Amino acid sequence: MEADCSQVMPYYGQRTDWEEVGFGFNRDVLTGLLRERLAKARDAGSDQFGGEQCPEVIVELVRSGRVTEERIDESVRRLLREKFTLGLFENPYMDPDRAEETVGAGEFTALGEAAQRRSLTVLTNHGLLPLEGRPNLYVRGICEQVAAAYGNVVPDPVDADLAVLRLRTPHEERPGLFESFFHSGSPAFPEDELKEILRLLDAVPTLVCVNLERPAVLPEIAAKAAAPVADHGARGRGVTAGRPRRHRVPLRARTEPLTP
Repeated sequence: MEADCSQVMPYYGQRTDWEEVGFGFNRDVLTGLLRERLAKARDAGSDQFGGEQCPEVIVELVRSGRVTEERIDESVRRLLREKFTLGLFENPYMDPDRAEETVGAGEFTALGEAAQRRSLTVLTNHGLLPLEGRPNLYVRGICEQVAAAYGNVVPDPVDADLAVLRLRTPHEERPGLFESFFHSGSPAFPEDELKEILRLLDAVPTLVCVNLERPAVLPEIAAKAAAPVADHGARGRGVTAGRPRRHRVPLRARTEPLTP
């Protein structure tokens, strides 16, 4: 590939003859494709599956003759080639000092923060942005020390010119180790939490930054927020803008409204 990508993780797909639900709920995929016709993925060129601690499925496919040992050897050669290319056999351990120096390099940090700022999307703007000067800020979900570089942080929204509210995507806690790795459940805020958010939006013009790691139901918030903003994983400094010497609050972001 032009970008020198050597591996691809296939995860999502679409077929018009499948039920229109996520793959995790799709019987045609989980039972029909993966359980009854798993050999098809091997034939298509897949070399590695998750679940390395339970290789019985692949072993049974070889024993039954549905997958040949030669096909397994082909996948093994491809995977080992990647590991040798990365030097994982000659140099299996990293140098922690060099890793810290490289990852924490000022140039890389600046580029990362710039990318985070560009990723922010102003969904609507009811005359709030851009802002100049040092307004009185009430913040929630934002570090006060970070916000202090862009305005005068006040403890009560009554004394604020505007508020900056940062929210995580709504989700429900689920049992089980694997499911705990992902946020799932209702995409709407619980009623008591939503009421508290709306009270703030009624009290002071508020920029609401929502971390949209998954879809969220936000009609009431979008209707009352002075500027709802989509955040796709930016850190605090990325959210509050990167040029404090100009005292611009809070974003250098795209300003195109999202269309349905």
